[in-house]
Amino acid sequence: MTVFHRFFSKDASLYKTYKGQFADAFITFFLLFLATLLSLVYWDISQNAGNVALLYVLALVLIARKTSGYFWSIFASLVGGICVNFLFVYPYYSLHFTFSGYPVTLLGMLAIALTTSTASTSMKRQMQMLADREKLLIEAEKEKMRANLLRAISHDLRTPLTSIIGASTSYLTNNHILNAEQKNELVSHIYEDSNWLLNMVENLLSVTRIQDGVANVSKSYESIEEVISEAVIRLKKRLPDAQLSVQVPDELIMIPMDAILIEQVLFNLVENAVLHSKSDFPIFCYVDQTEDFVTFHVRDYGIGISPDRLSTIFDGTAYTGNSSSDSSRGMGIGLSICKTIITAHKGKINVKSHDKGTEFYFILPKA
Repeated sequence: MTVFHRFFSKDASLYKTYKGQFADAFITFFLLFLATLLSLVYWDISQNAGNVALLYVLALVLIARKTSGYFWSIFASLVGGICVNFLFVYPYYSLHFTFSGYPVTLLGMLAIALTTSTASTSMKRQMQMLADREKLLIEAEKEKMRANLLRAISHDLRTPLTSIIGASTSYLTNNHILNAEQKNELVSHIYEDSNWLLNMVENLLSVTRIQDGVANVSKSYESIEEVISEAVIRLKKRLPDAQLSVQVPDELIMIPMDAILIEQVLFNLVENAVLHSKSDFPIFCYVDQTEDFVTFHVRDYGIGISPDRLSTIFDGTAYTGNSSSDSSRGMGIGLSICKTIITAHKGKINVKSHDKGTEFYFILPKA
């Protein structure tokens, strides 16, 4: 298998090399032909050989810029010089390499070819270096995202699983001595932690819809009102007692998005607000817009988040927050996935504190 792989890899590399050389040759001959054609037209009108040479110089610059290496630009300078001598220098249609001024023209074209080729080669190398550096930064960001997700998963999944195992073990071991109220309490804990695990799995499945953490989501124009409605319906099924206040613009707003993923983001943000704000006031979910962007807001009126936590809250680390929060239900993985989804949509997500709580918001482009 390795031998075949090397053979086909080598064959593909040769094909790519020959394809590049063919493309360079085509560009060179096409631009020289075009320069000759325009020069003949111009010569027929003005009989000015000096400006004709400038057309070949322009073609030479373009050839040096569009081809690789030095060969084709030097070849073009020689061919261009010969064409100028043969077609536009008296006596016409014959070569006179000793004609006054011609060696200077030829040397000048060679100098332009070498200078332009050197500058173009250096620029291409710098652009390749920048592209390679950008790829490395993207890969580093992906690795960081994976590490954060794994760290969050290890915390956020282990804790409810331990609670479920403990509660079920107590139920099975002490079933004969537990009263109905104690049994109901144990089953309630198992039910709550199972729902939390279900939410975690849904989050992880959302990530699988984004390939390699980049913007490969399948977007179509969706109504923001419908997406918010679906997220609220899901939340009401999960948390029937949750209090929400929703406000959207009167006009129909359609923006490109993956509706399922954006619904998951809204669900995560609203559920976090309900569970962690420790407030009796309704969660306020509203939307505003500018000419190019739509912003979704989820505002709570609860205990807030400590300032030192705000800068790292989307990193995927487990939520520690205020001491009164439920440590078994960390926000880390959910918010990390929210950031991944919004970034894949070319948007931005952020959080800020206000006088009476916390507000999460994300921005999506209209086009």
